[in-house]
Amino acid sequence: MPSPLPYKISALVFVRNHNGEHLLIERTKSPNKGCWSPIGGKLDQAIGESPYECARREVEEEIGLTLSDHDLHCFGYIAEKSYEGAGHWLMFLFDSNKRIDQLPPEIDEGRFAFFSRKDIDALPIPETDRTLLWPYHDRYAEGFVGLRADCDPSGELQVVEEVCLFEAPV
Repeated sequence: MPSPLPYKISALVFVRNHNGEHLLIERTKSPNKGCWSPIGGKLDQAIGESPYECARREVEEEIGLTLSDHDLHCFGYIAEKSYEGAGHWLMFLFDSNKRIDQLPPEIDEGRFAFFSRKDIDALPIPETDRTLLWPYHDRYAEGFVGLRADCDPSGELQVVEEVCLFEAPV
């Protein structure tokens, strides 16, 4: 029997400027080293941190923006089994209602830039972001979606919608 993979819980936060461009970080560390992604990080399970607390803390740490729970809309979760064959992830997805226009300074985790939604598709982003994260953000950012994905690198990506509430009109 193979040894169990670690399970990590994280929050990703979609922050935009007043022109609607998304703020992304080009990650210098794994996972997703060298790829552009939304702001986020791992939940501090040792202190019982909630997904909202994690989202607020990560945004404050990475870009210096202070958010309240009311500034965040949780639009879904993605449970990824065997991501990169290294572990399982449960990611809570948040949209920030607060906008920023000033580009944050570079941090040890990476540098920041604003991108239009169209430009994001041409960036080096994790494959699961390309097939799951961004398309579901486009459809459910104002609603809610729950996804389960089998990301085992030895097989084809399998995705199941577990719940969806209010899909954006196409």
